[in-house]
Amino acid sequence: MLHAALLGGRVGFPVARPLTPSVAVLPIELVGSRAEVSPEDRPVWSRCVHMKITDVDLTLFAWEGIPPTTYGKHTGKFGGRSHLGLLTITTDDGIRGHAFLGSAMRGAHLDGESLIEALKPVVLGQDPLDRERHYRAMWQRNRATTLRAIGAVDVALWDIAGKVAGQPIHRLLGAYRESVPAYASSAVLPSAPAYAEEAAKFKSQGWLAYKIHPPTDPQLDIEVCRAVRKAVGDGFTLMLDGSWAYQYPEALRVGKAIEELGYHWYEDPLADDDLYTYVKLKQQLHIPILATEYSPGGFTAFAPWITAHATDFLRGDVAVKAGITSLVKTAHLAEAFHMNLEVHHGGNSLNNVANLHVIMAIKNCEFFEVLLPAGAQKYGLVEDIEVDSNGLVHAMGEPGLGAAIDFDLIERRKTAVLR
Repeated sequence: MLHAALLGGRVGFPVARPLTPSVAVLPIELVGSRAEVSPEDRPVWSRCVHMKITDVDLTLFAWEGIPPTTYGKHTGKFGGRSHLGLLTITTDDGIRGHAFLGSAMRGAHLDGESLIEALKPVVLGQDPLDRERHYRAMWQRNRATTLRAIGAVDVALWDIAGKVAGQPIHRLLGAYRESVPAYASSAVLPSAPAYAEEAAKFKSQGWLAYKIHPPTDPQLDIEVCRAVRKAVGDGFTLMLDGSWAYQYPEALRVGKAIEELGYHWYEDPLADDDLYTYVKLKQQLHIPILATEYSPGGFTAFAPWITAHATDFLRGDVAVKAGITSLVKTAHLAEAFHMNLEVHHGGNSLNNVANLHVIMAIKNCEFFEVLLPAGAQKYGLVEDIEVDSNGLVHAMGEPGLGAAIDFDLIERRKTAVLR
């Protein structure tokens, strides 16, 4: 009879007789050679009973050659150069958790200082596996920092948890599947024929869906949607992202048009805080409405959107909704109302990996979003997420986030380290 030290909620065994808030002991019968395994050969999780965070730092590294890109009035036109940040959370056992901060349109320096000043003191010296406690403590500091910064710390803590358990994050969450359909998500393009050509190209490559970020001129947007539908035929899945650009009469007119064209969903047609008008618009349309991507507030702010019947889906990602912990809560909230949480693009390559883990652990998400162009979205990994010839992306199989970070590139492009 041996005693395996288990961390509450960290390993897939039942927990018995708690010793501390984070440690419990359970007698386990081991048979044969398994009982003779030496301590140093046991899984990492069986040795790391009292872990402690010893350091948190953010390495800023340059991202150059970003193509000129816009997704609408909310982003403006960006390109050229930005900075990402590699967040590293180090433990006394030598296990490190990582996350990326920043995007092509928003450099990591804009959120990095507040992460170090407001969030590092919250987790330093603490057990990295107490993620729920840390999430709540970080949320209490949300006025001193940003949701993106909270999300980065949360993702890095989940990376540690997966490495400790020797499992990819989606398996810690409770794996549901190993692959999911992807959709190509356009930038704003110069003409209706350009959208039609791009959509047809992705369809020919085996992709299963295409989403339009339109010019946000209502009449032109309708022309774009018609051209794309004509190019791909009636059986191909299309979505429209209005990018919060319309007033109610415009939103209704565009919504009616794409409803007739058989579009799959109508995303963010109105201002992100206009719950009242979303209710009115939803009552006039049959096409499902997808809102709440940037609706103000945290996880609990979804409740009025559901109770007011203002949206047919919930929306979020690990950056704009403060991490894996919050995103999983949102998925379960949506599921309770028989709704989907459609996960939004994460803004950088490692956030997309974190998003993918959440998607693999839930049923109520239909697609993985691939935002175009790749040169404005993919950076910092040795090998990024790719869509196969059947239009699917596949789960990561290595412990933690499971993605190979390009540390050599980061070292070459390093501009600063925030401590």
